[in-house]
Parts: sequence; structure tokens; C-alpha cells
Amino acid sequence: MLRDKIVGREPGILTYGITPPKMTNTPEKIAEIAQKQVERIKHLDIDALILYDVQDEADRTDQERPFPYLQTLDPAAYSEQYLHELQVPSIIYRCVGRYSKEQFVNWVTADQERDLYSVYVGASSSKQEVTLNVAEASRLSCELNRNLNLGGVVIPERHMKRNDEHLRVQQKIENGCRFFVSQAVYNVEASKNFLSDYYYHCANNGLDMVPILFNLAPCGSEKTLEFMKWLGISIPKWLENELKYSHDVLDKSIQLSKTIFEEILDFALDKGIPVGCSVESVSTRKVEIEASVQLVRDIKTMLDKKLKKPALNL
Repeated sequence: MLRDKIVGREPGILTYGITPPKMTNTPEKIAEIAQKQVERIKHLDIDALILYDVQDEADRTDQERPFPYLQTLDPAAYSEQYLHELQVPSIIYRCVGRYSKEQFVNWVTADQERDLYSVYVGASSSKQEVTLNVAEASRLSCELNRNLNLGGVVIPERHMKRNDEHLRVQQKIENGCRFFVSQAVYNVEASKNFLSDYYYHCANNGLDMVPILFNLAPCGSEKTLEFMKWLGISIPKWLENELKYSHDVLDKSIQLSKTIFEEILDFALDKGIPVGCSVESVSTRKVEIEASVQLVRDIKTMLDKKLKKPALNL
């Protein structure tokens, strides 16, 4: 059970993330897309499915967006209506700033009889006008629905500039967060720096560490690479060159992602930090989506091997 793993602060939680179809699709096309997603996902050995709530981030940067923004279906409604065949819980992302307090409260209180999972995302920039911030949304959730398991976003790359991401995480834990999911990771140094400060802060203050899922996203083309950079994903120059000048960008990306996560995992397990992994495809290209599905299987194999308990000598 996902809730047990979160509450037990277990390492090795594995999720897969998808974005709901665009609202401009016809009902028939949405059903077709959903069925393809179900077929890809239903045989994966994962703990949960993440559904993203996509917002327009144009005010975050002056650079032109490589792909046009189109509004997607509500992730919770899409999960309920189209993905019920999947036998894993859904973790619903919520860009809380786009909702009024009344809308948000109605969603939080709509289903209080079963375990729910959600990750709250704040404004993409200080320029964005919002009606509700993450702290207020977290407080309301804890007050109104005790069965809602709240998660937060962690950005290890931000730690390289401000050196306070571990303190942000701790504040979110105090506001009710029980687990965290990072943005896509290509900078292993930033991730280990954050984990180190997180570990020693918790150790020195007698605090429990909660599960942190590091996100992996394959890159199969230069256009996908540019989109990742536009999204704010930190890609070191040497790694960008490895991808751009590779004979097979996608395969190189997969190999690098596995190497990066294994280094993060080994570092975390050595300190007892409960890390896990989330995989997604930021591209809608079939080849990149299928590569992300295979990456889930590869990471699952890695986790099983690393977390395997030694046999008892009887």
C-alpha cells in the first residue's frame, strides 16, 4: 500500500507520471488516448500513477516556449472517468493558484472515505497572480480531509543558488507534506548537495526524513532538450553535449538517467534517506513515451536489487 510506504518512510517508492489529454480533443480522441495509456501502464510494477496539472509558465521566462501551451483535462476527473481500470492509486498534482478557495475546498472535501494523494504546486513566477498559495492550500487540506496524503515539490537545482531547499522541505513537512517529488533530474551534484544538507539538518535536529522521489525524464531529440531547458530543468553543459552529439540521443539519455539515479540512490541509502523514483515523458512522441515505460522497468530492477534484504543464514 502506498500510504503504508509513505507513513513508514520507506525507500524505493516508484511512480509513473502522465499528463491528461488536451481539452481541445474530441471525446472519442480522449477515450482513444486514455486506452493507450492504460495499456502501457497496467503491467508496470509501480506504487502509484502521477497525473500532472499543467499551467502556462510563459511569465516565468522571456524565452519562447518550444511547444505551444494548450489546457489539459482536470487530472482528478480524467483519472476517475478514464483510468479506473488501473489498479494503482493516483497522485493528483494541483496548481493551487488557479483555483478559488471555494473551488479548492469543494475538491478537497468531495471524497473523504478513501485515501487520496496530491502534490501541490505554487505559482510559476512571482509575476503570476494567484488566489491561493501552497501554504494555505496545505493548511486547508490538513483541516478538512485527514485521508488526503499531501506531497510537495522539491527542486534540488534551486539549492545550488540559495542553499535553503532542505529548509523549504522542512517547512512543507510542518505544513503537512508527507512525501516529495522532484522536477526532472539531470544534475546529480545538485541532488546530492541537497540530500546532504537535508540529512544533516534532520540528524542535528532530531527530525524524521520523509520519502523523496527523484524524477527521471528521457530526452529523445534536440527539441525535447530545448523544452526541458525552457521548463527550468538544470542540465550541465557536459551532459548537454553528450546528448546533442550522441548518435542516439534517446538511448544516451536513458543510460545517463539510470547512472544519475543509481548514484543518488547509493548516496541516499548509505545515509538512510528514503528516496524513490518517478518517471515521466515530457514529450508526446511515441518513441520517447515507450522509452520512459522501459525506464520504469529498468529502475524497478535496480531498486529491487539495491533494496534486497540479505538472506538469513539458518
